[in-house]
Order: sequence, then structure tokens, then C-alpha cells
Amino acid sequence: MAGTDHQVKSVDTCYNARVESFRDEEYPMLNGSIYLDHAGTTPYAKSLMDRFAKDMTSNLFGNPHSASASSQLSTTRIEDIRLRVLRFFNADPAEFDLVFVANATAGIKLVADALRATPDGFDYAYHQASHTSLIGVREEARNSLCLDNRKVDEWLGGSCPFGNDSENRPVLFAYPAQSNMDGRRYPLNWAERIRRGTRKTYTLLDAAALVCSAPLDLSQVDAAPDFTVLSFYKIFGFPDLGALIVRRDAEEAFDTRRYFGGGTVDMVVCLKEQWHAPKAQFLHERLEDGTLPVHSIIALDAALDVHKQLFGSMRDVASHTSVLSTMLYTKLESLRHRNGEPVCVLYSPDPKTANRSLSTGPVVAFNIRNSQGAWISLAEVEKLAALKGFHIRTGGVCNPGGIASALGLEPWEMRRNFSSGFRCGTDIDIMAGKPTGVIRASLGAMSTISDVDGFVEFIAEFYRDTSLSSARTELVPQPHEPSRFRIHSIYVYPIKSCRGFQVPSGADWEVRPEGLAWDREWCLVHQGTGQALSQKRHPKMALICPSLDFERGQLRVSYAGELPAHQDREISIPLSKNPSLFRSSSSRLRSSRVCGEEIQAETYSSTAINNFFSDVLGVPCLLARFPAGGHGKSMRYSKAHLQKHQLPLLPTAKPALPGSFPPSPPDSDTEKTVSRRILLSNESPILAITLPSVAALNQEMRVSKPGSKEVLPAVFRANMVIASTDTDAPMTPYAEDSWSGIKVGPQQHEFEMLGACRRCHMVCINQETAEKSEEPFVTLSKTRRFDGKVFFGVHMCYNDADQGASGLTKERQFPTVRVGDAVVPEWRKGE
Repeated sequence: MAGTDHQVKSVDTCYNARVESFRDEEYPMLNGSIYLDHAGTTPYAKSLMDRFAKDMTSNLFGNPHSASASSQLSTTRIEDIRLRVLRFFNADPAEFDLVFVANATAGIKLVADALRATPDGFDYAYHQASHTSLIGVREEARNSLCLDNRKVDEWLGGSCPFGNDSENRPVLFAYPAQSNMDGRRYPLNWAERIRRGTRKTYTLLDAAALVCSAPLDLSQVDAAPDFTVLSFYKIFGFPDLGALIVRRDAEEAFDTRRYFGGGTVDMVVCLKEQWHAPKAQFLHERLEDGTLPVHSIIALDAALDVHKQLFGSMRDVASHTSVLSTMLYTKLESLRHRNGEPVCVLYSPDPKTANRSLSTGPVVAFNIRNSQGAWISLAEVEKLAALKGFHIRTGGVCNPGGIASALGLEPWEMRRNFSSGFRCGTDIDIMAGKPTGVIRASLGAMSTISDVDGFVEFIAEFYRDTSLSSARTELVPQPHEPSRFRIHSIYVYPIKSCRGFQVPSGADWEVRPEGLAWDREWCLVHQGTGQALSQKRHPKMALICPSLDFERGQLRVSYAGELPAHQDREISIPLSKNPSLFRSSSSRLRSSRVCGEEIQAETYSSTAINNFFSDVLGVPCLLARFPAGGHGKSMRYSKAHLQKHQLPLLPTAKPALPGSFPPSPPDSDTEKTVSRRILLSNESPILAITLPSVAALNQEMRVSKPGSKEVLPAVFRANMVIASTDTDAPMTPYAEDSWSGIKVGPQQHEFEMLGACRRCHMVCINQETAEKSEEPFVTLSKTRRFDGKVFFGVHMCYNDADQGASGLTKERQFPTVRVGDAVVPEWRKGE
């Protein structure tokens, strides 16, 4: 790092010293910094405000739509500033017009509104790194596509993504000059090359992130975008104002714009006729509806002056921030825990190796991992950073495509996170073992070397593990706990009481607080009563076969029974909780009953979905969803508890004192609600059975009723089926009754046993044919009845408490199980 420091200081000494001398103390840069002012107004802001205040107290500015002296002064100053801004971007006023807008988003919306008004609308393509404000334009388009770099290159090669070149409908292509998420920059010449196609195409450049710290040169008219949007706040910190720069050759795009506001027309007729004449000399006269933000535009004049006085040109700013961003990236990249694992996972391009023709912006996007590989909460980092005077941004930073690409989030995963309660701005920032956003540190004109050093020291002080215990070790079963058992198979039941989905061998399956991922998240409810349907009354539910298709992001449901020739045998349901699929907000939270408990589930409004289930079952029903993340009646809790037959025999009690109450025996019927969340399962997050217990039951059936057909493990509808691996010392049948917990897999994930599972005659339904019989319930009633109740299998839950002195690990942050994992039981005391 010494070499890097020397290079930075030698290259950037003059600029850095000028900024340092301008700051009374460790003052931060403006807009989006890693260091913001925590002690008062920055000298830069003070100079700007002084200049602006002098203008305000020396002049009277009136509404420009008037002939008064104050109004004419406003008009003159506004037009002078308009020209000054165009020159700031090397834009020839003869070739470009500038429209003042509230912000960059307002400029984007102005373009979208104009193209929407064309006779056939418009088609829209946008780059995946686009800001949310660019993405939103797709809702106004006839057709829309999100393009990555490869798709853009194909378009540049002559292959229009919308295919038909004979369409008269125009195309709008939008992309960022610089990603606001990771600082990655994109070729400005895309605009010129895209326009060469045979179909009429406009280009929209989002320059808001770029112009914060780099020059935008529009001197080459033919190469310039048709529309460029930017924010002056992001450049100067003040005023809150934006601009839309329009290439005059593209002004025709606004010819069909319908709305007009005050000051944009030369004549309006209302009585008897409805007619108006838009202003025609300059485009900005037609688009700047109503009274302009006069004082904000005047403040822009002061901002240009002060910015030039302190920083010189934007090229100086760009050179300065480029050096600092290289320094920040390099230092964060070099941070290591004592065990050698990196502290930061960086998503921004390495400034040292970035394409020099494009370079990269002064933005470093990253996340932090502890020494064991577990992700550090974004919300917690931001809270601590704020206390230390660092202003960073965390989360999705309004760039969903960039976030998805950086974090490897598939669309169905993002929709699943939403279904599970994730919302923009919440503290839920790690889901299913992946972050939902990033930490973004931005550098600007007022940043200095000391700012970078201070921020890196902050990360190192609070998030670098220097302890001797930080070495990662693979967890394996201990010698005194031989792994004689394994997971034979894993099942989830996406739709309550329907057939199970067998987890493929070799697949890591997520374990959540509510149980295994996707287990019993849907149910079928009677259309009239709202009661959840069950195989006990509707055995044909065993023939409804859900399958999880993650590649398509769908729950595919087929029916294995007989159906009329005209009836569909399969239907697909999005794994995402798309609001449009559910009933209106006023009625979608429908009161239903599951296991005698009142709940509120969201019912689907799709006739096709509901008719599919109603037709195959012959019961008027609705599909309902009960995803994780609910509250009140949208959340349930486990009721499983240890039974009497599972408790060890207690030693004989000492005689009680005369007159005292006798000791109360353990009561298995006493409700001891465990504070464990569940979805639509009956009693607990996870149900487990063992193959030796199934074999013992089948042996009992053969003895008591010769010729009986063996039952398969599927009838018990367990999530985990555990088997023995040691033929010399096999597992004792029903040994699971005496387990207090188990450790699973190389990470030894801990599961707590909650109690035996009480059984009903639903175990008599063949899960392949939906046929009912007497067995195995009759035999279970003879062999597994305790206190008048029949039990088979055990309830359990994942023990998500912090385990071990080394802290949270990557594996414990995102626990998974797979078929073949070793199982090590722990026995209750007294057994």
C-alpha cells in the first residue's frame, strides 16, 4: 500500500492540498460521499450560499411571463444561464436546446410522455444497469426489453431487438452513461451507432451519475444522444434542479405531446371551439410548463461560479476522483481477516484494469463478510457509519438490474424475497444466504486522501477479525459421535395436503425458521366456508402433484388422476407473490381455518387457477397463499411439545411435607407453545421419520395381519426420512422418540426435537393412488398408542441460535440440507 499512497500523493498533491486548505477541518464532499459534514456548513456551501444570497438581496426577480422590469430581468438571466449550461457541456446552442426540469427523473418522464402520445406509441429498450427511473418508462411503451451488453452489441451489429424493421412505431433506447450502482461506464457512442439502423430510433442518456465527477462533452452533434438528462444537485450540491438536453434533430419527438401548461402556448381558445397554438420558436418554450423555478435557476449561476473557482474544470475533478477511487478500491481489496479471508466483496470494476477508453466512475460498491464467510448486515454497517460521520448508501440504490447482476439474484429469487416480506428501505438485508443490496461509497470534488484513509480505517476497525480464533475449520462429526445415520430423502409439500415434491439428490435445500423452503406455503380453501381442504375429506388431493421449477420461477401443478379429454392436466403458478394475481386489497385477506385455527391467507383471483383445482377435486375451492413474513393472523406458531412416553422416568420423589400439595406429574396435554414460526403445517416447522421405524411397523402388520401390503414412508408425509448406514449396528426402531436433537451435515446444523407427531387416519391414504385402507392406523393404534393417542414420527425445528465461539458462519447464515447428509443424534438426559 505504500506505493499506492505515494502515487496518489504525487499525482494529486496540488488539487488535494487546495481542497484541504479550503476546509476548516475534516469536512466532507457533497452529494453521495463517504464523508459528509457532521460539524456544520462546508466552506464550499457557505461560499455558494453567500454568492446566491448577494444575488437575491441585490435584485428583484419576477415571473418571466410578464413585461415588468423584474420579470424581464428573470427572463434575461434564465436565458443567459441556459446558454452557460449548454457551454458547460460543450453543446452548441444552434444544435441543442436545454429544458429546465425538477430533476433527472422529470426529464425522463417528459420524453416518455411525448413518445406515448405518438399515434402508435413506441417500443422501448433499456440497459440492465439503468436507474429505476429509466426502467419505469417501460410501463408507457407498447413493447419493452431489458438488454445486457451482449444484446446491445447484437443491436449495434444490425439486429434490432424488436425484429420487424417495417414498423412505423419509433424505438427509444435508454442507458446510463455511468451506473449509479457500481460506477461502471458505458460507451457514449452507442447513441450514434444505434441511430444508424433502418427503424426510427431515439436515444436517451441518463448522465446524472456521470456528470457528478466527469465532463460530458456534447461537441460532436452526430454522436450525441437525442435526449440527455442530468441533475445539477448531483454536480454542485445546490440547487435542486435538473435538465433535459435535446438534440434539435430529435425535437420532432415532442410534436405529438398533448398536454400544455401556462407559458407554453401563444393562443388558447376555449369557448365554442377548443384550439391552441403552441409556442414554436424554441423547444424549451413548449416544454417548460408553468412558472419556472426562477430562484433555483439563478442559484445555478452562483453554483457554476463557485465550482469553477474552487475546482477548476470538470476534467480536474475527474482526474482527482479517479486517483482517489483507485486508492479506495485497492485498500478495501487488500483488507484481510487474520485467517486470510477478504473482508470486502467488491462489485465495482477495478480502476487499475478498467478499459481506459471508458474507465470507471469514482464509486466503489461492496459488501462485507466476517472471517467465517457470513454476510454483515447492511443496515448495521450504515447505522455505525452514520455515528462515525460517514455518509454511505446501502441497499438496492434504485438499480435493480445492477443489483441482480452483481449479487447473482434470479428474478424468482427477488420476487420470493418480496413475498417473504422484503421491501425497499427495510432492515431485511440478507435473505436465503444472499445480500439484498450493496454498500456504496462515492467520492467527489470535495473528497481527499484523508477521507479515503479514514473510511478504510473504519472498515478495518469494526469489521476485520484479527483474533486467533478466526481460522475457518470444516465441521465434521466428532469421533465420540459416529455418523451411523444419514438423510435418506427430503420432501416438501408446497400445497398443503397435496402430494409432496421430492428434493433431487445433490441439491442443497434451504432451511428457514418456518421449516424447509417452499413447504406448505399454499393451500386450497373452500370457496364458501374458507376452510382449508384436507386429504382426510378429499383423498384425491394426493393426486395433485406440485413441482418447483426454479429456472422458470413457477410452481407447476399436475393432476395424476383421470380427467375428461378437454380438461387441462397441468397449470403453472408464479413463485412470486404478484399482487395482480390476488383478489383486490379490500378482500384478498380472507379469513380461513387451518387445523381449527383462524388465519388470513391471500386468495388468487385467477379463474383459470381456481377452476383447475375445483374441477379436478369436484369441490368449489380457491388457491390461497400464506407466505413467510406475515403478522397477526398472517402468522402461525408451533404447538408441538414432548409427550409423556418421550419423557425419561423420573426418580422417586422425596416425601412431601405434611399439608403440602402433591407434586404434579408431567402432563403431555398441557399446551406449551414453542415460539417457532410455521406456515401451513399442522404443528411444527419440520416433520421427520426413520426408515427402521417404518420397517418395524410393516413387520408388526405382517405379524398381526398376514398378507398386508407394506406401507411406504410417503404416507407419513415427512420432510426428512432418516436411515441407518451401519448394517452391523442398525438404528433401533422408534429411537427418534428419545432424541433431544440431531446434528446434520458437515456443518453440523442443529435441529431441536419438539415432540412426537400425533396421527390420524390420513396415514391410510395411498399417496400414489389416493385409495383408502385401514392400515397402518389400525396397527399403529395397537403398537403406538399412548394416553389414548397414536404417534409416529417426530416434530423438529432448526436451532438458529448463535452456535460456537467463532461467531456466525456462512453456512449457519444460510443453512441447507441435502440427501445423504450425515445425521448425529443427541439423546435426552435419563435415556
